This record gives sequence, structure tokens and C-alpha cells, in this order.
Amino acid sequence: MDPSNTIEKPLTIHLVTSTDSPEFTLLTQTLARSSVIGLDAEWKPIRGQQSSFPTVSLLQLACQLRPQLGSDSSESLVFLLDLSLIQLPSIWELLKEVFVSNDILKLGFRFKQDLVYLSSTFCLQGCDPGFHKVEPYLDITSLYQLLQYKQHGRRIKETKSLATICNEVLGISLSKELQCSDWSLRPLTEAQKTYAAMDANCLLEIFNVFQANAIKEGKSYNNLTELQSSNINRGLKEILETNDAGDTLVTARFSEALNIIQATFASEGSCRIANGERLMSMQSSINTLPMDELLLKIVKKYGEKIILGESDRRLKSSRKKVKKRPSVANCREKQLDNVGDWEGPPPWDLALGGDGRPKFLCDVMVEGLAKHLRCVGIDAAIPYSKKPEPRELMEQAGKEQRVLLTRDAKLLRFQYLIKNQLYRVKNLLKNDQLLEVIETFGLKINEDELMSRCTKCNGRFIQKPLTTEEAVEAAKGFQKIPNCLFNKKLQFWQCMDCHQLYWEGTQYQNAIQKFVDICKLNEVDDHIHA
Repeated sequence: MDPSNTIEKPLTIHLVTSTDSPEFTLLTQTLARSSVIGLDAEWKPIRGQQSSFPTVSLLQLACQLRPQLGSDSSESLVFLLDLSLIQLPSIWELLKEVFVSNDILKLGFRFKQDLVYLSSTFCLQGCDPGFHKVEPYLDITSLYQLLQYKQHGRRIKETKSLATICNEVLGISLSKELQCSDWSLRPLTEAQKTYAAMDANCLLEIFNVFQANAIKEGKSYNNLTELQSSNINRGLKEILETNDAGDTLVTARFSEALNIIQATFASEGSCRIANGERLMSMQSSINTLPMDELLLKIVKKYGEKIILGESDRRLKSSRKKVKKRPSVANCREKQLDNVGDWEGPPPWDLALGGDGRPKFLCDVMVEGLAKHLRCVGIDAAIPYSKKPEPRELMEQAGKEQRVLLTRDAKLLRFQYLIKNQLYRVKNLLKNDQLLEVIETFGLKINEDELMSRCTKCNGRFIQKPLTTEEAVEAAKGFQKIPNCLFNKKLQFWQCMDCHQLYWEGTQYQNAIQKFVDICKLNEVDDHIHA
């Protein structure tokens, strides 16, 4: 089985808390070598009516460095700027320059709102007028729509979340459970750091998929050798024209040539470079290099810009809803907060005529918990529809004899409809939620049952594993099996409901060990042997 779509890849994360730190020095060096960066921001959620914009606590910059000489791949570094600790005036000029640098493509996911909050945060610290522009810029939503159009020949009008786009384009599950955590508290947890870094880094990964498609369509670096400018002397032209080592070497030599230009004209304050009309300041805090030809073409064709106007900087006032008898409503909500502890017995109890097998229904607020329950072999369904009404949830739970798991306190008022079939999950993180459900319902987790259910549809796997040949036949016209698996003696498993194929890939043992640790199965075994 290959659970890689639920395993987050480790990232090297650099937390910047001061401009005097080595991490900040590395950031400035990295920005000078970056051609694409992913931007994201985090802040403490504001409940109810807003009297001011939220204060941004964290700014994420995922930087994609230009490929080194002789390498086709580029390195990515993720920096987390802790705006609650850094003196904001000390980084104001640097960020303004990055946001409008023509040499760096900025990526974001609906970043305009982030920029409004970011600008307000800096203004409050005396950095007036804050930020007003990001250019050149590409929104990941636009890239996703372009990819869908090229693949299916039609435009997607539906607005999708970043997690959905990551799942469809990259095949990875991007957890959003920490999105509403309190980002103003310090120190940040390791889970928060990883979440923030993943949010920014996935923007680069999605853009790389888009860029790879552009390359396949014939947009290559061939035009680099045709660069013309009177400001490059004969020696530098010879460097560019000697391209028998391939396109990668041409790009590297082009960068080398520009470094020579910078060194030659640094004393003059500024110089005009060989990329048409662009003027590069030598007094800049980051001496960036121009984009390569392919990236420049993408920017010219698809590039956007974010510009904040006066109306964007004003807090939108919404009409206040008249609450009837607010004191009664508040008391009602407080009562609901204290309700939801499990009293039992569950509907699968043998004494009630059940089969003894735990079954749950996880609403949209705890869908991540549903996948975790499936990974440890527990039957965990999700609602039939994406936005079910409370009545629909009640009917499904009652019909299938499941306990409804939710974090929505408002659903607790319907307890009288499905007695002993509704439980409010207290914890926020999936691992903690899984432990909470196991302990609350006294579930028995067996290591043999780990990874025995389809995480996609909740179906059970076939009893007998398939050979490689049988798996290839079963996958025809339905699922592609990577060629690298053919030479390995692997066992394949198929879901009996949706027919999805799984195999014991490189991430399988890590996933098993993860849930062994979460469920503390090793401690149970040690206790039995003792």
C-alpha cells in the first residue's frame, strides 16, 4: 500500500526572528539567487465583528533558487519571518523591493487579502504607507484553471481551495487543520511551522507543474543565444554564444556574464542589462539577476499584479444583525459548550443488537479524522453531500447505525433525534482527535488492522493480494502503476468498493510506524509480554 498521499514530505525550515541572525543573512542571499518565490501569511483569527484588520504574525517566503551549473533541478528554501519578534522597519524596505522586483516572480493563493493585512500591520509600526503593489504576480487559482483548460479543454468556473488544488495537481494531501490556530502565541509549535512552510512551498510545486507543461509545448530556452545589447562587450557575447554544452550551461553562462556586468558597473550606481528595457539598481539591498527566457515568456503572457487602492485599505463595515434576547442566546451557546461528553452505549453494542463493530460518521469539520480512523482499520464514513443539512446528517447516522462525530456545537441541539449517536470532538489536531475517539469509545486497535481500509472511500481491501501482473490488468483504463514498481516483488491490494489499487511502497512502513506510535501499540505489547 502506498500512503504517500497522506504523508507530508519533510522541509528544511528557516525561522527568522531578527535581522542580526544568520537566518536573515541566508534569506537576503537566497532572495538574490531566486527567480520565483511563494508568499503566504498567517494571523490570529478574529471572531465576530472586526474593529481593525488582523495583525499578521508570520510571513512565509518559499524561495526557488536558480539551477546550479550542470544541474536540471532547482533548490527550494522556506523562510518563516516572525513579525511579532522582528523590528518591522528593519525589513520594510527589503520586502517592498522584493514585492515589486521585475526579476522575481511572486506566487500566491488569493494573496490580496494577505497584502492588505500585511500593509496594515507594517503601518501600525510606523512603516507608512505600507505596501501597495506586488508585481509580477501569478495566482495559483489562475494557474490551476489554465492547467485544467489544457488538460480538459474547458474552463473551470468553480473556486477551489488550496488543499483541493494540491490534491488534484500534486497528488498530496495538504492539511488545513492549523489554519485557525492562534498564530500570535509564542513559541510556535513544530506543527505550526511545518504547516506554514508547506502552505508556501506547495505554491512553488504547483508552478513547477505548470512550467513543465509550458516546456512540453515548445517554450524552451533557445532564444537565450539571440540576446542582443550594445551594453555587452564582445567577450561576453562569446560566452553566451558558446552553447555546445546544452541549454542548462547557456543559462549558467548567462548568469555568469551578468555577474561580470555587475562587478564592472557597480561603481556607477546602476547599469542597463541585456534584457531589453530593464534597469537594475546596483544600490539595491538584493542584487538580483534577470529571469531566464522561458520564465520571462510566462510572465509576459500570464503575469498579473496586485495593486491596493484606498478602498482596499478601509475596513469593510457590515450591517449589524439585531439579535433577539442576546442574553438568552449566549446562555444557550454556553450550555451547548458544556454538552457533548459521551454517555453511551454506542449503536453497535451487542446488548442493543449491534454487531460489535464500531462505525462513525465524520462531518465536514473532522473529515481529516475520518482518514485517520480508516488508517487504523475503523469504519469511518463521510456525508453523502459536500454541504449537508443537519437533518441529512441525522438521517445518515441513524440509517447506518453510526456515531456522528463533529466539532460543531450547534449540532448538539439535535441530540434528542439520535440519542447516543452524537459526539463532539474536543481536540483540534488529527492525531489528538484519533486518540480522543479511541479512548472515549474504548476502541481496540490491532496492528494487523492498520492500513486495511481504503482512505479514499472507506471500503475494505480484497482478502488475497494481487501479483504485479494481476494488478496491471486490474488497473487498465483506471489507474496508472509507476514503471519503477515492475521490477520489485510487491504485493498489491485493491479496494472492493472503488477498486483503487494500493501497494507496499517506500512510505508504507513509515505510515505503519506512525499509527503504532500514535495508538501506543508498542506499550500495549510490552505490557502483555511483561
